[in-house]
Amino acid sequence: MFHPTRKLVDSWNRFARGGGRLWTGLVATETTGRWSEERAWAWARGEPWLVGANFIPSTASNQLEMWQVETFDPETIDRELGWASAIGMNAARVYLHDLVWRSDADGLLSRVDRFLDIAHGRGIATMLVLFDSVWNPSPRAGPQPPPRPRTHNAGWVQSPGAAVLADRMRHDELEGYVTDVVARFAADERVVAWDLMNEPDNPYLPDELQTPEEKSANALVLLEKTFRWARAAGPRQPLTSGVWQGSWADPGALSEMSRFQLAQSDVVSFHCYGDAEEMRARIRDLERYGRPLVCTEFMARTQESTFEAILPVLAEKRVGALCWGLVAGRTQTIYPWDSWAKAYDAEPEPWFHDVFRADGRPYAEGEVEVIRRLTQER
Repeated sequence: MFHPTRKLVDSWNRFARGGGRLWTGLVATETTGRWSEERAWAWARGEPWLVGANFIPSTASNQLEMWQVETFDPETIDRELGWASAIGMNAARVYLHDLVWRSDADGLLSRVDRFLDIAHGRGIATMLVLFDSVWNPSPRAGPQPPPRPRTHNAGWVQSPGAAVLADRMRHDELEGYVTDVVARFAADERVVAWDLMNEPDNPYLPDELQTPEEKSANALVLLEKTFRWARAAGPRQPLTSGVWQGSWADPGALSEMSRFQLAQSDVVSFHCYGDAEEMRARIRDLERYGRPLVCTEFMARTQESTFEAILPVLAEKRVGALCWGLVAGRTQTIYPWDSWAKAYDAEPEPWFHDVFRADGRPYAEGEVEVIRRLTQER
């Protein structure tokens, strides 16, 4: 991971810190609980180069199917994480859901514990994601409808749903979920980091309760509370929320959301589905903020975001590398984003995401050889 000079971060520190407070445009937030740069870099030095995938077993279409007791599938989880470990992966980013906790808090914590045991046994550390603002805004607990055929992530659901996110009076309903989960695993060596909210200002698939602008504003209010609740639970692992859109080159020109995420995250995480040149530029933009970097989403073959092109860039800078998807299955992320509007009648070529077929065969042997080689070298 890149270690910045003091000159690179001085302007950001002057911008983001002032009297111990940061103004986000909506809330003024104490920043004293955030890790120091020294602590963040000590964490980075203590971890291997993190390489892995955003993981959900091939038998689940969304977070609810992954974690509800009726569809929790430890056998498939173990088998598929075994395939990841065999090619050198050592990390997984995994999404939880507040509705599972609301209906079965003890059961969720028990199943997360079981998952962490399985992953740890395969040599894989887990980044847990608490909330997500992408895809279906109206989640419902219980049996999930079948995903729309040949459609990218057609079963995926937001957490919290729009009914809660749009009503700021209901945000505090989520404090127990955040506190319960983080406190349970706050000192757990099997958890490498906490990602508090995925793409909080994502405007796609809007709902009837809020415009995209209102959604972003509501998500910012919830994210501020979530950082506060999570820090109060005393985690020994770093907290983050990944930036994913807009320019990050000029601290003075950041969006309100990106400004808050970068000023509060102990380690900086980000998404980049562009080619190698764009990835290098994104890394350069973020190095100035003085923190270890983890790319929590990359790899979209039709956009020149491939293992062969991108993984060497991340390896050179020792930036954490978590691709989207591991095994082709009910998430249907072998299909591209345009499958929401364009009909596909057969498996796409190339696949958009995912590394393995459901029987464990790699989609492309050359890709897994790149992963093996680079992880062995590091």
